[in-house]
Amino acid sequence: MDRQNLTLLTDLYELTMMQGYFKNKEENRTVIFDAFYRTNPFGGGYAIMCGVEQLVRYVKDLHFSSQDIEYLRSLNIFDADFLDYLADFKFTGDIYAIPEGTLMFPREPMVKVIAPIAQAQLMETAILNIINHQSLIAAKAARICYAAKGDGVMEFGLRRAQGPDAGTYGARAAVIAGCVGTSNVLCGELFDVPVKGTHAHRHL
Repeated sequence: MDRQNLTLLTDLYELTMMQGYFKNKEENRTVIFDAFYRTNPFGGGYAIMCGVEQLVRYVKDLHFSSQDIEYLRSLNIFDADFLDYLADFKFTGDIYAIPEGTLMFPREPMVKVIAPIAQAQLMETAILNIINHQSLIAAKAARICYAAKGDGVMEFGLRRAQGPDAGTYGARAAVIAGCVGTSNVLCGELFDVPVKGTHAHRHL
């Protein structure tokens, strides 16, 4: 979370494919990429869109730093002219998304990217990483809140989450889906959501 530039949050093959499109300019035509899912999680009737705010920040800061370029150069698989292109890289396409917190259903586009294929290719992994995880947490939280029949539900997932990012963005997703608060103080500070807690559960 301390690194705003997530441009290298991608699979290596996305970059090697980008180089292929760069070398064959006639292949770098504008395309439409849709991100969708095939079945509802947990056997439910719907999922909840979540992660759009982080996705917007990712796109706004999409660039290759000089450190990124030097790292890619060290891999010895990218040509100098392609690395020069990446040094001046800017996203020029359009992105559309289901609004955060909205119900969504299988096979409808969660995110639509309209851009030259090299640009769209770069973003594929990060979009799936950001949207899939947070929407999964939100969908589960919504089911739990529904089952609670109006009683407040707290989010306490930080100790079991897969790292600080998952714990913090997952807590935010749970609140979007209906939880009344989270135990995660960093989430509270970053996203202005209610923080709550009880006490340590120890047996003396």
